[in-house]
Amino acid sequence: MNTGTNFGRHRKIMPFEPGGGSSPSGSETLRSAAREKAAALNQHVLGYGPVAEAEWAAAGIPAPDLPAMRKYRLERIRAELKRRDYAGALLYDPVNIRYATDSTNMQLWVAHNPTRHCFVATEGPVVLFDYFSCEHLSDHSGVVDEVRPAVSWMYLYGGELTEQRVKRWAAGIADLVREHGGGNRRIAVDHLNPEGMAELAGLGITIGNGEAVMENARLIKSPDEVLCMHRAIVACEAAMGEMEAALKPGISENELWAELHRGNIARGGEWIETRLLSSGPRTNPWFQECSSRKIEAGDLVAFDTDLIGPYGFCADLSRTWLAGDGRPGNEQHDLYRIAAEQIAHNTELMQPGTGFRELAERSKNPPDDCFPARYGVLYHGVGLADEYPTLPHAADWIADTPDGVLQPGMVLCVESYIGRLGGHEGVKIEEQVLITETGNRQLSAYPLDERLLAG
Repeated sequence: MNTGTNFGRHRKIMPFEPGGGSSPSGSETLRSAAREKAAALNQHVLGYGPVAEAEWAAAGIPAPDLPAMRKYRLERIRAELKRRDYAGALLYDPVNIRYATDSTNMQLWVAHNPTRHCFVATEGPVVLFDYFSCEHLSDHSGVVDEVRPAVSWMYLYGGELTEQRVKRWAAGIADLVREHGGGNRRIAVDHLNPEGMAELAGLGITIGNGEAVMENARLIKSPDEVLCMHRAIVACEAAMGEMEAALKPGISENELWAELHRGNIARGGEWIETRLLSSGPRTNPWFQECSSRKIEAGDLVAFDTDLIGPYGFCADLSRTWLAGDGRPGNEQHDLYRIAAEQIAHNTELMQPGTGFRELAERSKNPPDDCFPARYGVLYHGVGLADEYPTLPHAADWIADTPDGVLQPGMVLCVESYIGRLGGHEGVKIEEQVLITETGNRQLSAYPLDERLLAG
């Protein structure tokens, strides 16, 4: 296992694929200087700015030890690879690459354009294959041993010659496995098109489930990861406050949702995964994406942040607000009370050592007239994104629903959607909760709507 040995960190820095020609004399010195300058100005080096830092200081959340966090993550990955007898992991999912390297590059774009990947050897280096001329983007991490130019073989680049690119790509991966696998030819891969699988198989490489490796590695958060997540939640909740201040009758759902995006980006957050905000009659059933509808006085406005914030951590919170200055109707109050009671009851059940199925069976369900419109899950894991496990309602538990046990260091979201089947409106509430050695600690703290609670 790599315990700090340098396996040739950044040994291969040329950002060009083969065929680019030789460099003029002196260009390597210029390239090195340019890279050093770019690395010093990386967003992760510059930090999140005075607004976010002041909010975190006010919340009493100390700065995480990022080098320790990165080392912890690699140890988690390698322990899981060793447990499953893999020579390494080949990662394409940008969230998994972030976990392994704590570096980013056009995260949403590379999620659907496979132009960046990473190889983590079980007993060897971390090799990042990055996009053209992007070798400086991981210099801050301290855990990437080498950067190579990615061989991109999606059709956008390869066209009808894609097969040739696949062969070139696979030869490079196979060389890494032969060099660092110690005779083991099994690797875990999270996402890979059939052409790549076939080519690696032809080179004697056996492929296993990289999602299983990475989801289990990401399952237990270190104390530094919890600090990062808590900071991301505080940033998210500050943006939610700006969003609530903008909630006036006449604003459109899209305009209101844009406030959350603005607040997230202003604090160094990264993206928002969904558009789940709706108002009035669009709140029932759930999962309407935000629209041009103008919010009216007296409407319920419900949303799910699904926000990837600072440090790349997910803040997955839901709230429902009453638009305007009036009082809620009886039905609005009843729906809100049911949702709040379900969240409070189910949060209390989240104790270390509790089995997943036991938790589902003991959880409070929506009443019968709301059950058909229930949310898809009662609980789900969360970290750099929504993660394993997912716990459905007991009535939805089937033979292939995986069981397990809540462990200290896991973070889960507890969910509630309450809307009557065929009803006018619905209520969405969601909290983010850390499992501790002695119980749980709710990380989310944005207040519930007092008018809806009081009725």
